[in-house]
Amino acid sequence: MIDALRPAAAGTWTVLALQYASRTALRGNLFHQRDERSTESQTVAYYVWLALSKNNTVLIDAGISAATAESVDGLDYHGSPIDLLGELGLTPDDIDTCILTHLHYDHTGVVAELPIARYVVQRTELEYWTGPWAARITREQWLHSRADTEHIETADRGHRLALVDGDHELFPGLSVHAVGGHTAGMQVVRANTERGPVVLASDASHFYENFEDDSPFAILHALPDMYGAFDRIRELAAGSGTVVPGHDPLVRDRFAALTDVPGAHAVIIG
Repeated sequence: MIDALRPAAAGTWTVLALQYASRTALRGNLFHQRDERSTESQTVAYYVWLALSKNNTVLIDAGISAATAESVDGLDYHGSPIDLLGELGLTPDDIDTCILTHLHYDHTGVVAELPIARYVVQRTELEYWTGPWAARITREQWLHSRADTEHIETADRGHRLALVDGDHELFPGLSVHAVGGHTAGMQVVRANTERGPVVLASDASHFYENFEDDSPFAILHALPDMYGAFDRIRELAAGSGTVVPGHDPLVRDRFAALTDVPGAHAVIIG
């Protein structure tokens, strides 16, 4: 199944979005600027992404673990990201690289279940969560899993942990780009696909509405940087590019479902 999705051309990738959970929240808790729609409900979707080349299998973000999901109120948990990979015929041993766009708990949950993957994270992101400020800024502490970060931090640097500074091409056709805003070291991922470039915005833009309407998400580290992230996302997707937000249920509507895998909560982005 997976081999059929791998592109033959070097430097080209196939990108899938795997939805592992959803919940309903008030818009007033999701957008920085309150308006007449703030009392309306909105669905929040939770994804990890899979990027496949001829030779590499890359997981972008690591979702929420099954144990943590039990403690999240109102979360409709479809299954661990590991379970969703299994529906595609992949095991944790197949993941050679795990790009972590940032270190919030809903993006790091199964890092310890990836036995060989190299973790890719912005240096500023790891230094923030392991430094003095995160321990003092209480409004951000609930967003972070110390256990997940300790696992990443203690990985063998240079072998299983790649700390990057700014923009970096990991493989031909697959790159990460520091944007900040939502977190101190937020990064987005750009992949060259047969349909053109795909920019996985993750939480740099939770919903299409964020970057399309210049409307920041409610949870942020630095507001000016979040606006700058919107600009950078648009720049990376200029021309024929596609932007994929991090938590928008519309992603499942705008892209084709992977229908030949029973139970898979997957769509093909490019």
